[in-house]
Amino acid sequence: MSKSMKQRGEDAACAYLERVGVCVFERKWSCGAGTIDVLGWDGDQLVLVDVKTVKAGRQSEPGSVSAAVARRVEKVASAYIEANDLGDISWRYDRVTLLVISEDRALLRHHRDALASGE
Repeated sequence: MSKSMKQRGEDAACAYLERVGVCVFERKWSCGAGTIDVLGWDGDQLVLVDVKTVKAGRQSEPGSVSAAVARRVEKVASAYIEANDLGDISWRYDRVTLLVISEDRALLRHHRDALASGE
């Protein structure tokens, strides 16, 4: 997948998140534990979002969050909260998947609170 397709997927995910009320404030935050594509606030809850963009016809949409991904997300969340002195705040992990059908068309799915729901 081209870098521009990944970038377009992240741009589309951010636009969608803003439309549904998530205030996106940072992209591509990294630490020793990993990278999160998008950070935002949904009210007073910190939202960490991974964006997955796949072409139609490929083994596509990621299903459940693996135990390894869950551990990585928890480490990244802890690192972000500590680095920004946010204390004891509520946070969740969302995943946005985009299935690219054509150059100008994709299907988007928002897996809200993907760690809790097992998605």
